[in-house]
Amino acid sequence: MRFGPVALAEARGALLAHSVELPGGSRLRKGRLLEPADLEALAQAGLTEVIAARLDADDVPEDAAALRLAEALLPDPEAAGLRLGPAATGRVNLHATGPGLLGVDAARIDAVNAVHPMITVATLRPFQRMADRAMAATVKIISYAVPQAALAQACAAAGQGALRRHPPRLRHATLIETSVGTDPGEKGRRATRTRLDRFGTTLAPRCLVPHRVTPLAEALRAASGDLLLILTGSATSDAQDVAPEALRAAGGELQHFGMPVDPGNLLFIGALQGRPVIGLPGCARSPALNGADWVLDRLLCGLPVSGRDIMGLGVGGLLKEPPSRPRPREG
Repeated sequence: MRFGPVALAEARGALLAHSVELPGGSRLRKGRLLEPADLEALAQAGLTEVIAARLDADDVPEDAAALRLAEALLPDPEAAGLRLGPAATGRVNLHATGPGLLGVDAARIDAVNAVHPMITVATLRPFQRMADRAMAATVKIISYAVPQAALAQACAAAGQGALRRHPPRLRHATLIETSVGTDPGEKGRRATRTRLDRFGTTLAPRCLVPHRVTPLAEALRAASGDLLLILTGSATSDAQDVAPEALRAAGGELQHFGMPVDPGNLLFIGALQGRPVIGLPGCARSPALNGADWVLDRLLCGLPVSGRDIMGLGVGGLLKEPPSRPRPREG
């Protein structure tokens, strides 16, 4: 592609690089393919040249290039749970066809973006929550065209399955709360219901038990649902504290305690009768983002979460501190 000043006599079929105001208030917009009538209007406006892009024989126009790359990234949109938007101004957007989390093969996206500086793909972060119709990624050809060879290389680097939506899998959850003397109220349950509603997961009737191992273990054994949540009246501060011990007493397994995400440090995960269990940190009573959101979202979408996964969340894990926090980071 050649870019720069072009004499009007040579500008037919070139792409106008900058909008031009014409006498009478009309305007030729940037990106317009210049035709004889446009050149005549420019000449009458007193111009002898314009800044324009002229495509070479091996160039692929921006819209066609963006669409080809988007189709390479998403060869089967229905299976991926995403859809392609129309190509315009060198851009194709990819949207979710329902709620879920975005799956990203970061190595493939990086490989595409490394091919040519004018060929770009931007995505949401891996495992970011998406609502129905949310934009998951955008393919953008920055210039008016790119070389055919570079586009072919980028499409090959995209491979298959670089992007997909992980839809919700768990449809019913039980929240067990413990009390230390007084009823903790509805704040934690309301926040939990809001989180579950994002994925259409229902919440079982309220279950409140004393903050002791035996009644909590009994409640866990009796709980229904695909996912069990524990929100204690007193913070879980050790792997042998009340809630982890109750999980073991119920016949379950504690898989990991602690999280390098703040707020959210005091989370634990486990399993009981093949169902995931999350011991929620106290900050889960607030609707603000905390580490428990990241674990909860993945489990609701049927994705496994290991202790190693949790320990890998520290980079970027310093989240905004809620004003209601009892012990602020900087007192």
